[in-house]
Amino acid sequence: MLVLGPNLAPRGARFGPRTASGAKRRSTLGDIVEFVIIAGLSGAGRSSVADNLEDLGWFVIDNLPPELMEKVAELASQPGSGYERVGLVVGSGTDTDEVMAAIGRLQRLAERVQIVFLDASTDALVRRYEATRRRHPLEAGEGLAAAIEQERVVLGPVRDEAEQVIDTSDLNVHQLRDTVHELFAGEDRPAMQVAVQSFGYKNGLPLDVDLVFDCRFLPNPHWVDELRPLTGRDQPVRNYVLDQPATQTFLTQLQTMLATLLPAYEKEGKSYLTVSFGCTGGRHRSVVIAETIAEWLRGRGLQPSVSHRDIDR
Repeated sequence: MLVLGPNLAPRGARFGPRTASGAKRRSTLGDIVEFVIIAGLSGAGRSSVADNLEDLGWFVIDNLPPELMEKVAELASQPGSGYERVGLVVGSGTDTDEVMAAIGRLQRLAERVQIVFLDASTDALVRRYEATRRRHPLEAGEGLAAAIEQERVVLGPVRDEAEQVIDTSDLNVHQLRDTVHELFAGEDRPAMQVAVQSFGYKNGLPLDVDLVFDCRFLPNPHWVDELRPLTGRDQPVRNYVLDQPATQTFLTQLQTMLATLLPAYEKEGKSYLTVSFGCTGGRHRSVVIAETIAEWLRGRGLQPSVSHRDIDR
């Protein structure tokens, strides 16, 4: 769920410093650089948002001491610095008064400054901390839930000033990524990144994949003595696999299906797609098919990453 903060402006608007009456102060650095302050509750997703912004081309500094915000702004705004969009992550345990004072100084310097606050329910945060077995930075013997509520109170002034509040209680990492892309990518949203992977079923299914195709129906080069020590990257193995009639039928139908799925996934806002091909050991058939599909994707203007999980096992 995306919760919009009290000072939210329409996307594309410039966020700048305000006086108590709501009038914008005059900045000294102009609108050359856009700054986003990433704050929020511990465990609510600050690091994930920082990673997502980096994927979009932002220059992000994690756990920046508040007193350095002004200096970073001055350096980023120097001619030729190359930093047009800067994200500053406020870490846990930072004094709220210092944070608010630093944000005020930054707003007086820069034209485009906004605060993004990551929030989540106490129950959701408790589950996350229990799953990771990490200690909450404010926990001092009174229990995890009490530490979370204490941090919620401490960070209240920052949340109140945030242009955007993202409630991550019910968001997984992929949904949070999509939310950040929706808010900050705009027309510059990157093309969907496609990863192609081969693996061996005897070593287990890969984790976190979108599409899995079983290549074990194809004749196995493992049973050809001269091909057994080779891999699917070697031309004799490629020739053996690709010369099979079943392979050509499979590739034709697979390419037709992917030609339908890829633009549909991209239209739905998916940023990453992993396509995996498996055979028994992950050395021959799946490698050939993965490399062939990667070549086909390149012919369609994509730049897939390719990995072979079990090729050296």
